[in-house]
Amino acid sequence: MYPSDILSRMYAGEKNTKLYPKKEEAPSELDDILQTNLFNVMLNRRSQRKFEDREVEDWKLEMIFAAADTAPTAGGFQGFEVYHVKNPDVKLKLVQAANNQPYVSAPVVLVFCMNPSRVKMNFPQDATLAAAYAQLAAHALGLTSVWIGMIDEHKVMQALVTDLVPGCILCLGYAQKTLHPKPKRKLTELINEI
Repeated sequence: MYPSDILSRMYAGEKNTKLYPKKEEAPSELDDILQTNLFNVMLNRRSQRKFEDREVEDWKLEMIFAAADTAPTAGGFQGFEVYHVKNPDVKLKLVQAANNQPYVSAPVVLVFCMNPSRVKMNFPQDATLAAAYAQLAAHALGLTSVWIGMIDEHKVMQALVTDLVPGCILCLGYAQKTLHPKPKRKLTELINEI
């Protein structure tokens, strides 16, 4: 079965237990979210490090996971795994593994790891692309995030009790206050034609 959209992956029904089985109805605000302009999401996203002490709804997490699942991967093999860290003790270990950045203990902490058993070669970008898709989906759902790339891979692996190498940590939640995007450089300074 090849689902044609994210909703079919989340609300696949009783017949398919492999793809995000959900019994509840899709929330009414979902139609508005699905009509979100991708360019607006990209232009307005901003890393934020201060989160409200508020849980993120399960249906939003499911949308974020489904978005990560749609990321392009080398050969289509999906050579990555996502760890959804809920345990406060593990979050504290991740704070230490991320150079003591306190916001790593956000309401939602996702660690994107490379899984070489799913691919014949090493493609570290698979985990990174999945994290980027998750980050954009989170912003489209009204959440904020911060991407953590400065990590001690071995400490993260010990905290997660895995032999999979982490690519990044993505911290999500509701922002304490809205920050506006920082100005970016001009495209003429960014693009190099050859």
